Amino acid sequence: MLLVVGVYIVAGNLANGIGGGAKALAKGAVPAAYQALVQKWGNLCPAINPALLAAQLYQESGFNPRAQSPAAAQGIAQFIPGTWATHGIDGDGDGDRDVWDPRDAIPSAASYDCELASYVKDVPGDATKNMLAAYNAGAYAVIKYGGVPPYRETQNYVKTITTLQDSFAAPVGRVDPSKQAAGAISYAQKKLGTLYLWGGDGTLEDGGRFDCSGLTKAAYESVGISLPRVANDQYNAGPHPARDELLPGDLVFFSDDLTNSRAIRHVGIYVGGGYMIDAPRTGAVIRFDPIDTPDYFGATRVTEDGAKALPTQV
Repeated sequence: MLLVVGVYIVAGNLANGIGGGAKALAKGAVPAAYQALVQKWGNLCPAINPALLAAQLYQESGFNPRAQSPAAAQGIAQFIPGTWATHGIDGDGDGDRDVWDPRDAIPSAASYDCELASYVKDVPGDATKNMLAAYNAGAYAVIKYGGVPPYRETQNYVKTITTLQDSFAAPVGRVDPSKQAAGAISYAQKKLGTLYLWGGDGTLEDGGRFDCSGLTKAAYESVGISLPRVANDQYNAGPHPARDELLPGDLVFFSDDLTNSRAIRHVGIYVGGGYMIDAPRTGAVIRFDPIDTPDYFGATRVTEDGAKALPTQV
């Protein structure tokens, strides 16, 4: 009965426009098919916002509505069957609750977050962090310890999601430059003239050759930052400066679908003056290329915390 009441309360809040959506979504960070859902349901209660909800969905499934884990977690929000049976809602009002349908699963994820937040609403501290801790460790643990409990797994989970949300949020002010940017550029400059190799990581087996994301990954690894292997995941390694805010060392991305970061197909390292160093394609060498092309998607200012927050697989 409490669960049903809780769902109707948060649904009523949504209808009345009450919510905590202080963070607007960055351009294309959420696939276009889900952007409106994430924006709407990310404003469900003060403990969440659209960027936080996007970070959870990316962490859970990489926005894949058919994802299924070895632990039987299902769908874009990775509900296990028992949790879905209790907390799944009919988000699109079509009369069923389908864990595989993002129109149900995304609203259910937001609703579940808000229910957890209501359980720990009287606990001191940050309401969002307490909600995330309750998601990971249970509401009782949060209540018992008066905040995020001293469990390493839970503390890491809270830090991961709250950090990762910055890569899905449109910046509202100046984005600080990366301390490692100059070193990453220096590494890439030393590779100028190297022949492209699809899938190349610059290893001995690859003859020291790279593809585009292999080059950017190696450049940042040279300064102690580990990035994911593919370009569309590298996009989530930090906040997103606008074109007129680019600084040397920013990663710049290109796509044939400018509404969806999951469709990104190319990445380079910005060096200033409208140019990047990149490994462009088979038959070409690592070189300087202009970034102002019709397929320019956007940029990421890589941060250590942002890179660490990324899941190893999505």
